[in-house]
Amino acid sequence: MKIQVRYFASVREKLGAGETVLLDGAQAPRTVGDLQDWLTKQSEAHSAALDEARGLRTALNQTLCAADEPLSDGDEVAFFPPVTGG
Repeated sequence: MKIQVRYFASVREKLGAGETVLLDGAQAPRTVGDLQDWLTKQSEAHSAALDEARGLRTALNQTLCAADEPLSDGDEVAFFPPVTGG
C-alpha cells in the first residue's frame, strides 16, 4: 500500500514537506492513528514532531478525520497543528 504523507506548519519545519510511505504486511498501519504511531517510530525527529501530546489534526484525502479512519492504497494523509497560519 502506498500512502502520501504531508506535513504542515511546525510539523513541516521539523520533517519537511512530506514523504511517500510504502506499507506492506501484517504490521502495516490500518488507520490514520496507526500510521501516526508507525511514523513516530521511524526516527527521533518523527517522534518529536508527531507526538500525540501535541494535539495534531489529521486529514485524509483533504478532509479532516479522526484517528480511526481506515487507510486505503493511494490515500493522502496530512498532519498539522490545531492552528496554522498564512
